[in-house]
Amino acid sequence: MLSHQVTAYGRPLERREAALPEPRAAEVLLRVGACGVCHSDIHLWEGAFDLGAGKRLDLTQGRDLPHTLGHEIAGEVVAVGPEAVGVAVGDRRVVYPWLGCGACPRCAAGDEHLCPTGRPIGVGRAGGFADHVLLPHPRCLFDYAPLGEALAATYACSGLTAFGALRKVSAAGVAGGELLIVGLGGVGMAALGLAPSVVEAPVLCADVDPGRLVVAGRRGAAGTFDVSAADAVKQIKRRTGGGVAAAVDFVGSERSAALAFGALAPGGTLIVVGLFGGALQLALPLLPLKQITIRGSYVGSPAEMAELLALGRSGSVPELPIDERPLAAAQTALDDLRAGRVTGRVVLRA
Repeated sequence: MLSHQVTAYGRPLERREAALPEPRAAEVLLRVGACGVCHSDIHLWEGAFDLGAGKRLDLTQGRDLPHTLGHEIAGEVVAVGPEAVGVAVGDRRVVYPWLGCGACPRCAAGDEHLCPTGRPIGVGRAGGFADHVLLPHPRCLFDYAPLGEALAATYACSGLTAFGALRKVSAAGVAGGELLIVGLGGVGMAALGLAPSVVEAPVLCADVDPGRLVVAGRRGAAGTFDVSAADAVKQIKRRTGGGVAAAVDFVGSERSAALAFGALAPGGTLIVVGLFGGALQLALPLLPLKQITIRGSYVGSPAEMAELLALGRSGSVPELPIDERPLAAAQTALDDLRAGRVTGRVVLRA
């Protein structure tokens, strides 16, 4: 088995070979056909999240090195354990990576992604920056036909994360207002494509990259804004007549969250998705005075994964821009993503 692994945090990935694992119990061995590269992979590679004010959340504990990143995985089943039910060799599947323990109240409620002891694939378990991946249970496998393999892989995180956040926007209500998407990386672009199917509101987009804003305009954005402009918030408020009903921050930086918060109309909702890092500075009286809601959104549940795939099969969702690269380019893909040189999603092909 060939993998590109983290052997020291922050150091280049190393190409390694090992014997193919043999599935036991309910395990499933998948030949990886496609694996997306996510900004979360950068944090896991570096070993920490930035919490702002000089604080960092250590991500090195509970993970042995070498470790194989990659949680947006699609491929073909090549071997199954004796207790694996409902899956067969030759099945082509996309992996739901956010598996929990399967026994706690969170998992019983269907929210495996929120399990406090879960070990997601590519995070707590070896992932898809490899030509094969060993999966703990067939319940993490979803049929993606007739979607393309590379696109299906992105549904496991960028698509699911965008879908989960947009459902929260829909639940909060937009009452005839506008939705602002902040950050047009892979997840933000996925959200732009999904939004018309989930939220009844015009979609505005904000980013620091003029090229991404052009792409967003072509993909249906009702308006675009350059975050680097000193009066970006004022521009959004002028365009919307006082602010947006909801803003989703797919960056999660101090700057992006401040812009998203500032762009809200009274009664608006800010949903923070991105994990770039930092701390949000707020004038607390504005929360009650403007009746603002702030909440986080983290990937999505298995049920939401099934809903998302059904939506993708319907043909109503435009495909995410995908840059396919060979598995050997895993390190370059991480470097390009960290430097902001990616539009849409890089997908590694084993």
